[in-house]
Amino acid sequence: MIEFDRTDRYILRLLQTDGRMSNADLAERVHLSPSACLRRVKRLEEDG
Repeated sequence: MIEFDRTDRYILRLLQTDGRMSNADLAERVHLSPSACLRRVKRLEEDG
């Protein structure tokens, strides 16, 4: 089973609100570096 932490849930909520948000903007909103944010988004996409 996939476990989502608070940051993962926040990323999902932000992308549901604005799916066209840039990775840089998303990273800033969730207080991560752009590379860390992109890794999380890719993992979320892969895990479904």
